Amino acid sequence: MTVVKKRRSIPFFVGIGLVGLLAFMMIVSWFYTPYDPNSMDTVNRLAAPSWEHLFGTDNFGRDIFSRVMEGSQTAFIIGISSVSVGLFFGFLIGASAGYFGGWIDELAMRFIDAMFAFPGILLAIMLISVFEPGIKNTILALGIMSIPSFARIIRSSFIQYKQYDFVKASIAKGASSFRIIFHHILPNASSPILVAASLSFSGAILAESGLSYLGIGVQPPDPSWGRMLKEAQPYIASAPWYVVITGVIITIMVLGFNLLGDGIRDKQDKKA
Repeated sequence: MTVVKKRRSIPFFVGIGLVGLLAFMMIVSWFYTPYDPNSMDTVNRLAAPSWEHLFGTDNFGRDIFSRVMEGSQTAFIIGISSVSVGLFFGFLIGASAGYFGGWIDELAMRFIDAMFAFPGILLAIMLISVFEPGIKNTILALGIMSIPSFARIIRSSFIQYKQYDFVKASIAKGASSFRIIFHHILPNASSPILVAASLSFSGAILAESGLSYLGIGVQPPDPSWGRMLKEAQPYIASAPWYVVITGVIITIMVLGFNLLGDGIRDKQDKKA
């Protein structure tokens, strides 16, 4: 039993370690980077990794490590903001549908079904194309893309916990809907919501990288790992470290949040 528990805890702690490492790098980047991320040095362009430039330099001679550090700011800002947008509206829709039921549930679910029928990434591309590329519109597009999944998870949790005796007892005592939702149901439904938020975060990072790779996401001078990957593509033969390092950083971020979500789910399964 102890061995099983330890094995189940491994993904959680590995996820925390990977996310914590990148979060620490992001915090440090607000105050310090080895070089100016946008400073060009054409003499040292495409320099291999060394003690002077840990990750080498890009096609403009910019320090890749400094750009990766600053790019972590964009990744966390977009991830946190888009998840917050999706979670906020997903909670409003899912909690209302699950708790009140009836025509509210029917109307909300038909709206969510309509959103699910349209591929999320295509919706994001359309929104950004209609407006203009940039961090704000990328956050909005990715946030809207994540609303349906949050709404369905929250709805199912509210339907489940609404049938529990402690909720029925509160209703019988005359407790308000606001108190029942936020004081009784939401704390018990927090685990699946946290898992969904963690997985949505990794999805947002991948989606943002893809949009920036296509040139319709984050725009210069704002740093983006996806755009760095696009800039590195023509030099995959002459400077493979540029592609590999950027790809590995994106992978670490996505893997970290996926493992974190799996770890939270495992802990919830043990409690159940």
